[in-house]
Amino acid sequence: MINYIWFGLISIGLFYAFITGNVDVVNAEILNSGSKSFSLILEMGPIIILWMGILKIAEKSGLLEAFSKILKPVLCKLFPSIRKDSKALGYIASNVAANALGLGSAATPFGLKAMEELQKENENKEVASDAMITFLVLNTSGVTIIPTTVIALRMATGSANPSEIIITGLLATICSSAAGLLLDYYIRRKK
Repeated sequence: MINYIWFGLISIGLFYAFITGNVDVVNAEILNSGSKSFSLILEMGPIIILWMGILKIAEKSGLLEAFSKILKPVLCKLFPSIRKDSKALGYIASNVAANALGLGSAATPFGLKAMEELQKENENKEVASDAMITFLVLNTSGVTIIPTTVIALRMATGSANPSEIIITGLLATICSSAAGLLLDYYIRRKK
């Protein structure tokens, strides 16, 4: 479905450029955007690598596991259908911890493992369980304490204060997580 939407948007843009006589602007922008994208990757790469290294150190030192243990009591309340000794709960906690540090790409393996474990516990393999849906909501709208990727983008584009987004990002992700989890809870209770 998303392919059709993108195709439609691109087609409308090209049609409009053709009608208004701005085809040369579109061609120039296509060529320039490739080099701009490559430059952005080169500028962001070291910053993301640094934060990934810091996360790896946090993981090896046990900091991520300690943060996960702090989260487990809260997660037990959010996921009442999961046993307290389930591996899935540990993976969910690690995923939330990595997302909170703004390292979504590092959180992905934990998220995949969590879904794998939740699927093992799922009685109806054809339909996502309530726990799987709640985890998806939590993962998608997760609270981010340090938005690493956003800070890296702001640094790459020459922001005077790239870290000023931290408070705003934290408030926005708290609101989105609360709204998502409340809606999930409401729908679950309605069933």
